[in-house]
Order: sequence, then structure tokens, then C-alpha cells
Amino acid sequence: MSRDWSDAGRVVRIGPRSAVVLGLASLAGLMMFVWPLLVRVEPQSMQHGPDAPFIFLGILPVLIVIVLAELSEGGMDAKALALLGVLSAVNAALRPLGAGVAGIETVFFLLVLAGRVFGAGFGFVLGCTSLFASALLTAGVGPWLPFQMLCSAWIGMGAGLLPRRVTGKAEIAMLVGYGIFVAYVFGFLMNLWFWPFITGAEVDYYDGHISYVPGAPVLDNLHRFAVFTLLTSTAGWDTGRAITNTVAILVIGPAVLSTLRRASRKASHGVLPTFGDIGSPAPAKSSR
Repeated sequence: MSRDWSDAGRVVRIGPRSAVVLGLASLAGLMMFVWPLLVRVEPQSMQHGPDAPFIFLGILPVLIVIVLAELSEGGMDAKALALLGVLSAVNAALRPLGAGVAGIETVFFLLVLAGRVFGAGFGFVLGCTSLFASALLTAGVGPWLPFQMLCSAWIGMGAGLLPRRVTGKAEIAMLVGYGIFVAYVFGFLMNLWFWPFITGAEVDYYDGHISYVPGAPVLDNLHRFAVFTLLTSTAGWDTGRAITNTVAILVIGPAVLSTLRRASRKASHGVLPTFGDIGSPAPAKSSR
């Protein structure tokens, strides 16, 4: 008999303040990706290189606000922060195993499973800290890092927002489908952050125009970008990432979910102690 984890799984809840902060952070992050489509910019090599440190400095205070908001609302306690540190370290250690070769990314399946168990707020922060830690470990710090952190944060947050009533084999199937979906979304967004700023995006095996055109209508540029992504990323890197997520969730997903849920029960997240009135006499014990 499968156990109902609809309530037990959500160990880190999002309160009103946290929801507002997460929404604003996500909206600001989305604008980081799409603003070149809304204004006219001139393509040039590594346009994001100089401004990436400022974007990164802007993300860090948002993360701090999220953590403080969760702490103040009782959604994230010291035990949750300890779990956050452990899972970030594990994810950072897992990432070099694939290193993104042929799209093999070993960092996302644990992010999906942890977001599923510990909630959207926890998943958002874990996505950022995991990618930051792994970048330091693999010397992968560069102008792409803030964008990777945001994409991973959305993946963890989305996993926490999946329907809670789905359990058993249906839950694994749902997580597999989600893992496949986010594999392609991650590739789409990570292509979008640099595509408007590169020159000569055309490829020999396609006759059409797939480079960013400054000042062109948004839909036209989106069409060019969609073709660019399909030709350069979808069939290779993104599909490899989707296969990795699928295999990992199917093979070790049930065991990892069970372990994470056992850890959450032992940590007793969200259980507040109750105290009797001061000075009230203790109930007398029966002599029998």
C-alpha cells in the first residue's frame, strides 16, 4: 500500500512574504533573459561578460531575503538549513561526474527530488546554492553562472509546486515527465541568455536566417531563436540531459525520495512545541 505523502512531503512551506519574494525574484530573473528581445541591442562577443558580476551581486541579496523570510515565517529552521548545505554539497560533488558532456548532467535529478520533498522555497534556494557550489568546485565561474543559478532555482521551485496528491508509481512517472520537460526548458533559456549577443549564428546545414536581428519584431526574433535552439541544442545537449534525468529518477528516484522523506520526519520540520500554562499543576498519575 502506498503512503500518502501529500501533507508530509511539504516540510518547508511558502508563506505570504516568501511567495511575494519568490514571485518578484522570478519576474526579475525572467527579464534578465528576455530584455534583448524587447529593446534594440547590437550583437557583440560576450556582451554579458561585463555585467554578469553585477547580476550575480543582485541575486545574492534576493537569496538572503528568501532565507530570512522563510526563517521568520517558520518555514525554514536550522535543520532545514543544514539539509540545504548537505544537499548543495552532494549536488556539487555529483555534477563533475557528467560535466555536461553530450548533455549528461547529474545535478538536476536530485534537485527535482529534493524540491518535490522539501517544497518550492527550499527547491528555489537549493537550485542556486547547488550551481554556485558546483561552479566553485569545477572552476565553472563565468558570465553564464547567474543564469544557470536562476534556471536551476526555477527547476527546484517547480518540483515543489507539482501536485501533492500523486503518489507511488504515478509520482515517479510525473517526476520523470517533469525531468524531461525541464531538461529542454533549461537548454532553451541557457541558449537565450547569449543568443542575441553572438554574431554569425548561421549554420551550414540550414539555409534560413537564425541570428538575432536588432529592432526586429519580438515574434520574428523568437522564431529565429527557436530554430537556432532546435538546430544547435535540442537534439543533442537537451536530449542527453532529458535521458539522464529519466534514467536517474527511474533507477534511484524511489530510494532517494524515501531517504529524503525519512530525513524530514526525523528532523520534525514544521512541528511546533506546545507548552502548558506556567504554574499549572501536572496531572496526577494514577496509582494503578
